[in-house]
Amino acid sequence: MGDGHTIYVEQSGNPEGLPVVVFHGGPGGGASPAMRRYFDPKVYRIILFDQRGCGRSKPHASTEDNTTWHLIADIERIREELEIDQWIVFGGSWGATLALLYAQTHPTRPAALVLRGVFLMTQAELNWFYGGGAGQFWPEAWQRFASLIPEDEHDDMIAAYHKRLFSGDEETEVKYGRAWASWENSLASMSSNGMSGQPNAEYARAFSRLENHYFTNAGFLDFDGQILAHMDRITSIPGVIVQGRYDMICPPYSAYELAKKWPNARLRMIQDAGHALSEPGITAELVRVMKDFAEL
Repeated sequence: MGDGHTIYVEQSGNPEGLPVVVFHGGPGGGASPAMRRYFDPKVYRIILFDQRGCGRSKPHASTEDNTTWHLIADIERIREELEIDQWIVFGGSWGATLALLYAQTHPTRPAALVLRGVFLMTQAELNWFYGGGAGQFWPEAWQRFASLIPEDEHDDMIAAYHKRLFSGDEETEVKYGRAWASWENSLASMSSNGMSGQPNAEYARAFSRLENHYFTNAGFLDFDGQILAHMDRITSIPGVIVQGRYDMICPPYSAYELAKKWPNARLRMIQDAGHALSEPGITAELVRVMKDFAEL
């Protein structure tokens, strides 16, 4: 891709099928084989890729030349290399953020958007998750996350973790990377008890550094609220928004506000579901949505 970055891309399914590209979450989460399960391989040409710095892309955990706009340029490079004119764009959480920004930048390329667990990259959303809002529902998990930081730094947890995730000492970066990733993972599913397993050190460091890097820079957007302000650019693109009613990471308000500004989209609020792609109700609805698109 240039800038010293190499991107991992894979294709599966029907080579002549309906193209669908999957944007993983995070930033820094990486793609996984489970992300193919929403698409009938007889119908879809399924494209997965790892965004800069994570998964199988190299260099691992690198934040240099790694911004939203680099990722959007990478996506266009992938589309051109694969000789695809239009594709369905499928993304959740940060993947939904990236899907909306990609569509607003290249509105002729998405045939449709399928979004899950909407995140609009606003300061209000960051304040909710890293300023104690979600912590009021999960005080035990919040205490574990916050207790690693001196109290005089609690007014800006993103900055406090940034200092440690980019300390230059790998042991420190892994320690705080695991704590950052565990806070998010422990709130992802409605079935969670507030605990999560110990994340793999290499994964946790990359995921947490990349996510913190993007959040420190407010997603590299020009202004707060940019996505909603630019929805007029993509109102003609059909879309489906699948949102967990009890999503603690990306609360439903963002999905609701997005749907209000997007007349060509359908909002499907899933009862008894949190944030995770693997939530049974969310999985079932996404499979149903992609089956509907296949039959058009």
